[in-house]
Amino acid sequence: MSPAAEIARRRTFAIISHPDAGKTTLTEKFLLYGNAIHLAGAVKDRKNQRATTSDWMELERQRGISISSTVLQFDYAGYAVNLLDTPGHKDFSEDTYRVLTAVDAVLMVIDAAKGVEAQTRKLFEVCRRRGVPIFTFMNKCDRPTRSPIDLLDELENVLSLQASPVVWPLGNGPGFRGVFDRRARQVHLFERVPGGAYQAPVRVTSMDDPLVRARLDDDTHAELTDQLAMLDGAGHPFDLAAVRAGRQTPVYFGSAVNNFGIQLLLDGFLSDSVPPQPRRSVAPHPEPNRSTRRSLGEDGSPAPGPISAIVPVDDPKFSGFIFKIQANMDPKHRDRIAFLRVCSGKFERDMAVIHQRTGKTVRLSSSHKLFGQERATVDEAWPGDVIGLVGHDAFGIGDTLTEDRGIVFDEIPRFAPEVFSYISNPSPADAKKFRAGLVQLLQEGVVQSFTARTAPPGATLLAAVGPLQFEVVQYRLKSEYGAESRLEAAPWTVLRWLRPHPALANLSSLVVATGVGFGADKFDQPVVFFPNDWTLRYFKEKNPDIELLELPPEQNSANGGA
Repeated sequence: MSPAAEIARRRTFAIISHPDAGKTTLTEKFLLYGNAIHLAGAVKDRKNQRATTSDWMELERQRGISISSTVLQFDYAGYAVNLLDTPGHKDFSEDTYRVLTAVDAVLMVIDAAKGVEAQTRKLFEVCRRRGVPIFTFMNKCDRPTRSPIDLLDELENVLSLQASPVVWPLGNGPGFRGVFDRRARQVHLFERVPGGAYQAPVRVTSMDDPLVRARLDDDTHAELTDQLAMLDGAGHPFDLAAVRAGRQTPVYFGSAVNNFGIQLLLDGFLSDSVPPQPRRSVAPHPEPNRSTRRSLGEDGSPAPGPISAIVPVDDPKFSGFIFKIQANMDPKHRDRIAFLRVCSGKFERDMAVIHQRTGKTVRLSSSHKLFGQERATVDEAWPGDVIGLVGHDAFGIGDTLTEDRGIVFDEIPRFAPEVFSYISNPSPADAKKFRAGLVQLLQEGVVQSFTARTAPPGATLLAAVGPLQFEVVQYRLKSEYGAESRLEAAPWTVLRWLRPHPALANLSSLVVATGVGFGADKFDQPVVFFPNDWTLRYFKEKNPDIELLELPPEQNSANGGA
C-alpha cells in the first residue's frame, strides 16, 4: 500500500462527554463492533464481569470512572483506528485537553435525558478553538429522554453548532425500538441481548414494512411521522464540507449499553471524519513544500512570536510530538511509556531522530502499539498513528521528535489550576521512594507543581484543576512506589502568571491583600496566588501597571493576549 493510501485510511479521534453520559461504555462497544474484542465488559457490574478494556488503572475500577486517557488501536473495514478514551470527570480535564491536541476528530456523547451538560460544554469549547470536527451521539435512548427536537435545538443554541441528524430514534425509554437512517431511508429494528455483551440482532427494512408499524404504538408512530417530515422540510441537510470544517455536527441516536445504533454510528463516523491533518511548526522551514506564515493579531497585523510553518502529512521526513506520559501501566515491568502522535513521514522501529528540546539524537528501538494496558511491538507507523515509546526518561510532555531540525511542534496547552495543596513525605525511611515517585508523576502531568515563597520546609506545592487529582497522586505513590504521603491544603483558589515588569524585582513594593503569595512555575516564570476573587480584584486595582495573565506568557502571545 502506498504512503498516501496508508495515511488516508487513518482515523484518530477522542470520545468526550460529561461524567456518566456513557463514554466508556460506548468505547467498549466500538471495540465490540470493530471486532477488536468479542465480549463487552459492563461498566456498572464490576463484580460479575470484567472491567472495561479502557479503564486499566485499579483506582478507575474501584471508582467506576476514567482517570487516565487510554489509547486503543484496531483495524476495521479498511480503516486503521486510533481511539483515545479520555476522562469525563472535570477534575481530570487537563489530561483530556492534552489528548485533544493529538486527534483529528471528536465524538461527543450526550445523555439524551439531560442534554448538554457543563463539562460537555467546556470540552466542546476546547475542540472548537482547535477547529476539530465534532460528531454527536445522543445516548441512553432506552431510558426516558427529552424530545429529540429539543435536543437538536439545544445543540444549536448552547453550542452555536449547526445540527444535522443522520439517524432518528424510533420511540424512547421502554418503547425505544431502533433508529431510522435518514440517508439510506432505512429502519433498523434491534433486539436486546443480555447485558449488551454481544452485537444486537438487527432487522433492516423500510418505513412501509408492517413490522415497523407493529413495533410502534399509535402515538409514537404518528409523532415519528411528523418529526421526519419536519426534518426533511426544515432541517439542516447533511453537509460533509461543513462537518469537516467544524461548522456542522452529524447527530446520531442510540443506546450504547444495549448496542442500539452502534454500527451505524461507527460506520458513519469513520466514513465522514477527516484523515490525518497537517500540523503547524513554530519554527520556519526553508524547504518550498511547506507554506510559511506568521499568525495574525486582532487588527490583522503580524502577531508577536515565531513564524509558523505548516508541516504536511506527506512530508517525507518523520515528525511527531509527545502528548502523554504514563508510568507503570505494566506493573510487572515498572516501565515508563511516552505516547507520541505521528505527524509526518514514516516511523520505523530503531530509527534515529532528533529530540528537539535537548538537541540530542535518540534511537527509538522500543516502540509499541497500544490496546489499553496490552501492547505489541510496532515496526512502522504513519501520520495519525499513536505509538508508545518505552525507555526514554528524558522525554517530556510536548516534546518534538523529528528527522528535521526545522520542525518544532508547540501543541500542548497549560491551564491555570484551581486547587492547591502541599505534599510532603511523613516517613524519612521512604524519602527515596517518595522523591522518585513524585518526580515521575509530575513528569506525567498528573498535577502541576509550583514553588511558593511561603512553602513549609520539605513540602512541594501541587496544583490541579480538581481535588481528585491529588487523590490519584497519593494513591499512585502508595500503590506503585510504596511511599506514604501527607497533604496539607494551601490557602489559594486563583493563580495568575505575571508579565515581566521592573516592579517585580521588589515584591514588597506591591500593594496586596492578606494571604496573597508569590512563586514561580516549573519554567521559573513568576506567578501570584490569590485566596479568592476579591483579593485578585484588589491586586489589579492597587497595582495597575502589573499585568496578570490567565495563561502562561507564551500562550497569551499565541492567542493574541489574555
